[in-house]
Amino acid sequence: MVPDLQFVSAPSEWVVRCAPLIRSGGRVLDVACGTGRHALFLLQAGFQVEAVDRDASALALLAGVVTRQADLEGEPWPYSVGEFDGIVVTNYLHRPLFLHLFEALAAGGVLIYETFSDGNQLLGRPRNPDYLLKSGELLEQVKGRLEVNAYEELCVMQNNRAVVQRICAVKAVK
Repeated sequence: MVPDLQFVSAPSEWVVRCAPLIRSGGRVLDVACGTGRHALFLLQAGFQVEAVDRDASALALLAGVVTRQADLEGEPWPYSVGEFDGIVVTNYLHRPLFLHLFEALAAGGVLIYETFSDGNQLLGRPRNPDYLLKSGELLEQVKGRLEVNAYEELCVMQNNRAVVQRICAVKAVK
């Protein structure tokens, strides 16, 4: 049974806009999924979804989604090369994971990434530079590894104001 999304926070408009680029019915990973708003949206959109987070209690609420409790910052990366047709990351930054994310994408796989950027510290949390992308950093991270479909660096005004970077990039088919 697919859960009713009316009680879940709305998915990011960036994720909604980019998700159709993922292979229909493909396997998608929601990294640091939190309450699972994107995992549930993707499930309703017809994808096979796995959600990973360190908070087991949040994962327990994701009916219909394959879940994995893991500390992505303190444990080994739990996924294989080429395992996913799409990977979604929002409001989370741990720079050592970038290479793992790129490797876990299958050929033709789509990375949808959106998180806080330098300048956000003037508006709210996070303020720690370890959790804020530098200007253009997402573009630099994917350079030579993925093909950029769309990129934005902006101040968003929905709900709480925030400075973010967003990228939608595809792993080349060889």
